[in-house]
Amino acid sequence: MNDEKKKALQSLKTCKGQVDGIIKMIEDGRYCIDISNQIIAAQALLKKANKLILKQHMTHCIKHALEKEEDKEEKINELIMILGKLIDK
Repeated sequence: MNDEKKKALQSLKTCKGQVDGIIKMIEDGRYCIDISNQIIAAQALLKKANKLILKQHMTHCIKHALEKEEDKEEKINELIMILGKLIDK
C-alpha cells in the first residue's frame, strides 16, 4: 500500500470514529449546531480521503495506462467521469 492510500485509510478510520460519535450525539439529544459541526468535520475527512485516492490514481494508474496504448482511453474516461461527479456537487 502506497503513502496516499495509507493516509486515505487513516482519514477514513478517523471519519468512521467521528460518525459513531455523531450518532451518539444525536441519540443523547445534543445541541444541533454541535452535531452539525461534527458532520462538517466528517465530510472534510471524506473529501481529504477522496483527494488522496484520486492523487494516487493519477500518479500511478493513469501514468501506467498512458504507457500502455490499450488502457489509455478507458482510464482517461474514468477520470473525466469522476471529476464530473465532483464538479457537479
